[in-house]
Order: sequence, then C-alpha cells, then structure tokens
Amino acid sequence: MLFRCQPGFENWLEQELSGIGLAVSARGAGWARVEQSEKPDLAQLTELCFPHLALSDEQEVAGEGVNALAEQIAQFFLSTAREERFEQPWPFFVDTAAGLDGLGRRADGVARAVLENLRKRIARVAKLASEEKPKGVGVFRGLYVYFVDFGRAYVAREAYFGGQRRMADDALAPSRSYLKLEEAYGILEREPQPGETVVDLGAAPGGWSYSAAKRGARVIAVDNGPLKGGALDHPSIEHRREDAFRFELPAGQVADWMFCDLVEDPHHVLRNLVEPWVMRRGCRHYVVILKFGRANPITLLRELRDPASVLRRESSVMRIRHLFHDREEFTIVGSLRENA
Repeated sequence: MLFRCQPGFENWLEQELSGIGLAVSARGAGWARVEQSEKPDLAQLTELCFPHLALSDEQEVAGEGVNALAEQIAQFFLSTAREERFEQPWPFFVDTAAGLDGLGRRADGVARAVLENLRKRIARVAKLASEEKPKGVGVFRGLYVYFVDFGRAYVAREAYFGGQRRMADDALAPSRSYLKLEEAYGILEREPQPGETVVDLGAAPGGWSYSAAKRGARVIAVDNGPLKGGALDHPSIEHRREDAFRFELPAGQVADWMFCDLVEDPHHVLRNLVEPWVMRRGCRHYVVILKFGRANPITLLRELRDPASVLRRESSVMRIRHLFHDREEFTIVGSLRENA
C-alpha cells in the first residue's frame, strides 16, 4: 500500500504505520510505501491519524512521456474493469508527491490523456469519471494515480480516504482556524444543526463560533479575548469573558457540541478540560485540537487510543486526524455513548 500524508510529517507517518506492523519500504515528500502480505482492514485504517489517502494493491507505471504513462494507466484500468458494471459516477483521482516543481502540470496532462484514451475505447464508462476527490471516510473504488516523480507513478483501483480535504475560506471568518473545524465536520460526518447548542472553549477570535453560528446553532463563546469578524456581535453567539478551564454549564444542562482549540500543553488540555467535560457528560459531540509541538505525537496517540482512556471508553465514535489545515497538532472528533 502507498500512504499519503501532509508533506513534512513523513517521520510520524512511518512511526504510526510501524505501530500497526507495517514496515515502510520506500518514502518521499508526503508519501510512504509498505510491503505487506495482507492489507489492513477498514477498522484499522480508520484508526490512523496521519494518512490522508492509502492506495490498495497499487502497481507501478513508468515512462518518459505523457502518452506512454497514459497508455499504461488506461490499460491498467481496462484490464481490471472487464467484469465491472458502471452505472454511477466513479472517482478518477490524481495526486502528486510534494516538492517537485511542475509535477502537478505533468500529472494533469497525463490525466487528460488517460480520459481521452478511455473515451475512445469505453466512451460510456469514461463519461462517468469524476475528478472530484471522494468525500467522507472509507474505501472508494475508482481509478487512483499517485505520481512520485515525473516518470513514475503508482496506480490502484481502490483507495482509502481518511476524510481530510482542503476547505474553502469565508471572508467573514475571523481566523484561519475556521478551516480546521470545517474540515473536521467531514471526519465525524456530522455538523451542528439549527437550534443545537455549542460551547466553544477558548473561542477568540471566533472562527469556530462563527462556523457553528452560520449553520443555525446557538453558541456560547468562552474566552477572555475579543471576538472579531463574523463572530463579533453575531446574534447567535453569546460571548462569555471567562476562563475556558473553569467554565461549566449549569447543573442539568448538556451542550450538543463542545469545541476546544487552545494553545496549551496537550496533556493539560486533555486532563483539565476535555476529560472533565466528557466525564460529567457535558456534551454529546466534540471537536478538540491538541498541539504536539513539544510532545511526541505517537506517544500521545497511543494514550488516546488506549481502551482505558476516558475518550475511548466514553465515546461511541472517536477519530483522530492530522488534517490538511493542521500544523503541529491533530484533531479529535467524536460522539459520546448515549447510555453511558
């Protein structure tokens, strides 16, 4: 399998794969390849944090020119699709390793040539090809091409997507962190609904509060700092100038969502804010970012995934991802068990 991560985080990707028994045989900027006799199952892949994409049973193609590469990729698809029926749009997704100027243009040229090749041979199937990245978390069947350099790529019919994706900005969003939350909704495959209550701990300048409010949720934004942009004076946002670590809802009240993105030590945030909220059932769903700049993320991931950990024990769903918009941090999304 070939795993793709955010460029610059290959070491953490390799260590995470090693933790589930996958040894990296080759790697480059933003990717790592493993050789294994059995591929991980979906549940095991869903647990992974750093991979954005994993190609399953991939094959290498190599060639000097665009047409030579396109012919091999088209032949690979034709040979593996003989017994398949195509009634719905199917993904044709092309991606590239980082750091090679012009590689994206080469990949785009090959993709166009592949589609032209397929149109000449299987026009009806080719018309159903969608170049949009699949949304959500899971395994999707289609045609996937990952270029590691100008003359070499890996192709596969199945790919696992962790849910990470680039999000569109909003001119009213007061901070870049808005994009992280917008992306996180896709990982949990759930977002705030009209009338739901959100508690945003450490809200300033208000990017996350604004994201929830624009969906019709009622937001309590907790931060001693000021709100800005679209969050400032928003009718659905109540600004509480209080310490996020000390804020609690009145007894008997439960928020639909708890958000937390604080520039603090991850263990301090986890032990003194997140876990107390979870233990007293203060929310139904959560989105939390932990900064690992001074901590070992693999050790932290191991602690979070331990069956005895508070989040693991109390959550019906918990996913940890290094998002497209994350830096030296990862994002935890989840839903608490209803009958805990």
